[in-house]
Amino acid sequence: MKKEQVVNCQFSAWYPIFKKHTIKSLILPLPQNVIDYLLDDGTLVVSGSDQNSQTRHSDNSDSEEQEDVQWSDDETTTTATVSSFPEFTSKVLEAINSLGGRVFPKLNWSAPRDANWIALNSSLQCCSLADIFLLFKSSDFITHDLTQPFLQCSDQDSPDPIIKYELVLRKWSELIPGGEFRCFVKENELIAISQRDFTQYYPHILKQEEQVSQAILDFFSQNIQYHFLDEDFVFDVYRDSQGKVWLIDLNPFGEVTDSLLFTWAELTSGGEVAQQQQEGPTFRFTTSEVTVQPSPCLSYRIPRDFVDLSTGEDAYKLIDFLKLTKNQQEDSSEEEEGNVPP
Repeated sequence: MKKEQVVNCQFSAWYPIFKKHTIKSLILPLPQNVIDYLLDDGTLVVSGSDQNSQTRHSDNSDSEEQEDVQWSDDETTTTATVSSFPEFTSKVLEAINSLGGRVFPKLNWSAPRDANWIALNSSLQCCSLADIFLLFKSSDFITHDLTQPFLQCSDQDSPDPIIKYELVLRKWSELIPGGEFRCFVKENELIAISQRDFTQYYPHILKQEEQVSQAILDFFSQNIQYHFLDEDFVFDVYRDSQGKVWLIDLNPFGEVTDSLLFTWAELTSGGEVAQQQQEGPTFRFTTSEVTVQPSPCLSYRIPRDFVDLSTGEDAYKLIDFLKLTKNQQEDSSEEEEGNVPP
């Protein structure tokens, strides 16, 4: 994967090419002071309040009027100041309203999918700049975009291209996860298709395997093939209830992109995927509840030990947890017995 391939997968690079095949979106330049705010670990106050958020949180309007937030009466405690971006806030609000009042936000490459747990509705749906800032400042994916976009490129000796960071606002659409698929293209040939959400079993995919695969292949050959800037890339699509396929995103062909139900060794070598290419792309999906896998984003929302317990990856942690629970119950019983009056 070359740095040029990463640059070509920026949203603003491919959106004008495939605009009629994807969701309506608006692109806003990201000011440097906003970038600094997003990268500032010390900023605890979520900024970006605007008319939309004030309307939804009118009950708290009195407390939001103050720009400075004092966390403690302790003399040694500093005051957390809310950063303000009035011009940028106005542009974002105008864009959100023009897209129907609800948007899906992302940067040049990534969306804050690892941070949806922090939102009140556990969703990436945003109605204000404050909603967007909350997700962005909580996302490792966004930080990666801003600080290390070329980390896994093979041409590290070459200078990094200059990146103009952008806020991408996409019109909010209710997409059913069972209709999302990731497609891998090598030398302008579609070689593999993976179910996007492998954390669930969707019976309709198994029943419609051939129709789904053919619909995606037709969409690729008619609208994507030979039109993109590179011959190796990854693209995400959504197949709606009417069978129509929509382009959702494009990503570099390399380990920076999640290979889902494939491995990158399979996709880059002449193995099973290459052998089946003459018969069409290899299509993988969960075929039963047994083959469902845990979401990789779980590790971003709770401690790793909890993830290991829930997935059964570490039996010793489960044993220790059960012993600890038993000991706590015994201690609690002894305390209750000691408090019983004679």
